Order: sequence, then C-alpha cells, then structure tokens
Amino acid sequence: MSQQGFDYIIVGAGTAGCLLANRLSADRNKRVLLIEAGGRDDYHWIHIPVGYLHCIGNPRTDWCFNTEAEPGLNGRSLRYPRGKVLGGSSSINGMIYMRGQSRDYEHWAELTGDDTWRWERVLRAFRRHERHWRLDDPGTAPEGFAELHGHKGEWRVEQQRLRWPILDAFAAACTEAGIPATSDFNAGNNEGVGYFEVNQKKGLRWNTAKAFLRPTCLGRPNFELWTGAHVKRLRLMHDDAGLRCGGVEVITPQGTEQPWLLPGGEVILSAGAIGSPQILQLSGLGPGALLQGLGLKVEQDLAGVGANLQDHLQIRAVYKVQGARTLNTRSASLLGRAMIGLEYALRRSGPMSMAPSQLGAFTRSSPDKTWPDLEYHVQPLSLDAFGEPLHGFNAFTASVSNLNPTSRGTVNITSPDAAQAPSIRPNYLSTDEDRRVAAESLRMTRRIVAQPALAGFKPEEYRPGPQYQTDEELARLAGDIGTTIFHPVGTCKMGRKDDAGAVVDSRLRVRGVTGLRVADASVMPTITSGNTASPTLMIAEKLAGWMGG
Repeated sequence: MSQQGFDYIIVGAGTAGCLLANRLSADRNKRVLLIEAGGRDDYHWIHIPVGYLHCIGNPRTDWCFNTEAEPGLNGRSLRYPRGKVLGGSSSINGMIYMRGQSRDYEHWAELTGDDTWRWERVLRAFRRHERHWRLDDPGTAPEGFAELHGHKGEWRVEQQRLRWPILDAFAAACTEAGIPATSDFNAGNNEGVGYFEVNQKKGLRWNTAKAFLRPTCLGRPNFELWTGAHVKRLRLMHDDAGLRCGGVEVITPQGTEQPWLLPGGEVILSAGAIGSPQILQLSGLGPGALLQGLGLKVEQDLAGVGANLQDHLQIRAVYKVQGARTLNTRSASLLGRAMIGLEYALRRSGPMSMAPSQLGAFTRSSPDKTWPDLEYHVQPLSLDAFGEPLHGFNAFTASVSNLNPTSRGTVNITSPDAAQAPSIRPNYLSTDEDRRVAAESLRMTRRIVAQPALAGFKPEEYRPGPQYQTDEELARLAGDIGTTIFHPVGTCKMGRKDDAGAVVDSRLRVRGVTGLRVADASVMPTITSGNTASPTLMIAEKLAGWMGG
C-alpha cells in the first residue's frame, strides 16, 4: 500500500467509480486512488451473462443485504443485492442499457436549479462513453441515430443474441393493445415494446471494470487500486475554512491505512445508494438524532443522508402456455442443459447469453398519463422466487414496475461498527398512488395477454390468479408477490440550497464539507424511468467533466 497523498480518493470501484478512475487518472499530474471493499472480478460467472444466478446471493460478489420487514409487502423482507466486486453492481446486474426519459432530467434541472442536468446536456455525457453496435457500420444506422448515440466510448451496447417465439408473440400482443413497437428505448421517450439492448461484448458481460479499468487505467503510474479494502470512515477536520475532508480510514488485509488528500484534493464517494449514506453516517454526517443515539459525534447535521430511498418494485405475473417451449422445459433435462452449454461454447449465444429479461415494454397505467409510467421485463421462464427452481411447465413471466413511485424509504446505520449492515426500509406501496398504480399495472398485464397474438398459446394466469379483481385485492396481491428489481437510488440526493433534504449540491459537493463529493445513484433526486446503471454512469461522466477528466 502507498503511504503517499492523492489528489483524488474514489471510494467504490463500481459503476460510477470505475469511470471516474479512468477519467481522472488520465491527467498524469494527478494521483488517483480507487478503493474497493470487494475483490477482483476474476470469478468466471461474472462474465457469462446467465451467471448473475450464481453471483446474486453469493458473498463473493454480493453484499447480501436484506430489507427490514415491509408493511407494504405484508410483512415480507426482501433480498437486496448490491455488487461487492470490481465493477460493483455492473458485475451482477441485468446488463440492460437504459437511459430513462428526457422528462426525468428536465425534472432534475428544476429540482436543483441547474440547467446542466437537462436532457440535451446529459445526452452529451451518455454519448461520450457509449459504443453502440448500430454505429459499427454508420451507413446502416437509422437517420439521426448518431445524434443520439455514440461510438467512440468504452461502454459497449449490443443486441441480445437470441429470440424466443413466445416473446415475439407477447410483443405482437403489446402492439395490439396499443403499445407501439420501438427499436430504440433511449431516444428520450421510451414508450414502446422491443428487445432490450444489453451491455455485452460478443456474448460476454461488459462490466465497468472491463470498460474503464482495463487496460488503460491499470497501466498508469499515477493510479492505484486497492481491493479487499473496507472504508471505515472519512477523516474529517476543522480548520479556518470550516469542516474539511482530509482522507479516509481504510481496513485492509495488511491492517488500517489512512490515505490522505494532497492540497486541493477531493474524496469522491461512489459506494452506491446503500454504501454512500452508510459511510457518511459512520463519519458523523447525517441525521443528528440518529448519530447521537448511536454515540457518534455529529460533524454536520444532514437530515437527508439515508432518506429519500426510491426503488422500482416489480410485480411478477406468471402465465402457463401451451404449444411453446420455454426455458422451464428446455433446461429441464441433462441433454437440454448440455445443448445449451454447447451452443454458448460454440457461438456465445442461446440461454447462457441471456440477460435476466429479454423483452421490454413501456406504457401508461392510465390514459391521463403524459408519459409512460410502467416498465415490463418479460422472460420465457417462471419460478416462485429468485433463486428457486424453474417450474416444471412451460410459462412466461411478465414483470411490471411503477417507474415513478411516490413511496420513500430510508437507509440508516444501526451501529458505529462499519462491518454491520445498515437498516434498509424501502417503504414499498406506502402511498395510495403506488397501490393504485400497482392494481392498474396488473390489469394492463391482463389486457396485453388477452390479445389475439397470444391466443394460440392458450395463456393461463398462474400467478397471481384471475380470481383477484378489485383494487383492494390487487394491491394486496402486489404486496404478496412484488419484489425489488434492484434499482435503489436517492439516499444522498442533490438539490437547491433551500432544500433541507438535499445532501449534495448540483455539482455533487456535500453540503458544509470541503473536499468531499458523492457520485453514484444515491444523488438522484428522483428515480429515472427505467433501469439505473447507465444513468449512474452519466452522473460520473458529468462529474469527471467538471473536475477536468
């Protein structure tokens, strides 16, 4: 371990941290340290797309968090995966490339009072790191495509390498139900149905460690990477200018290390929507009453640290089908599994190249909605719960999420011990609006499945079951079968000076502390309308640009 000072100390080598490390260390005059609590991304299941099944719930790659018992989920506690490895959650997630909707960023600009978050401005950041497959041969891309997408960046976006007849039929049913077909979910309004594009390269997962650390970043003499290094707390000090962050205290396999900042340097927390508020609170930055109750000195009373937690709750409807093979039966026999493995070995295609969800659709829960507020993840398989065996009958799953939940939760430490997991309370379905949308989303699923395109497969609602019809019944059932789709955000939100709940300003500087910023999904004031990995990369790209990277 180096005992020298650094210009930048980045905490968390996940989705945001890897990009920041690459951009900031490009200046050879700046010394950059990247700290990761997990290990190297050398576990083979990280790189095989279907390997998420072996990474989620595995302490080698996952923090293995759980929520508290949720009243809105009728007392259930959920598994809450977060990546604990180089690449962070980009090493265990669903690989779906999704920016959200332009209105998400227009709203951020209003909430922060900073036009730099408007769609046309964030689009530049998205394009800077994107390498889109359609632009491999620009002559074949649709007109105007290059104005929305990039091809010179590191973040590879590809087509999925398989199709399923049952998913094609579901897509056709969506169009019959009034949801248009789309070939690009990332042009600003993602309304439509189509196969998701994924962060893969030739059938392998493309995580941020591959994209931004190797080979360029790791070969730079001004860059250091520490793995297996757990940040215990920030090193805060008072001087004539007020409260300042001077470095971090880190528990490593060699013992405790205290890397420090050089004059004018900054610590950047990129530990995610769970890890970043946890580190702030452990350091005395957070709700005063909470910290005092745990015997911690309050360095800065910031009520918003750990508040404003938002997530997408998916409601999984399962339909039995006839006359179509699904993964349930295709993988049931030893021969079937062998053929799947052979197809992947020879062509990097087939079920082992699958993202967890292949087909997507965005639509509206009611006609009065101006923008799509529902997202579907559709899969040619079914099971009782993640990690459980597949059902023994052919079926598909249509999971639907409320893109703009009004429920808000918390992430709070329960002990001054950095090794103790925080309390995670998403407060799912805690508002009348969220319960209403949950009921309407299940009705929308039934409307799609009832279309002629699926009639030949004789779909039979297995879960939740057609006997449940009223708003009250459907909302209660949403609590019974709903589960996270792994998109926690908002726990260190950015906002205006007069927003008492804002933790960082619009340039991601922690309120009242010099030399400290946060750059990850926790700074989102409101959740984006879709999967959250790529918006998190965009946030890191914006910060890197402001810092000269």
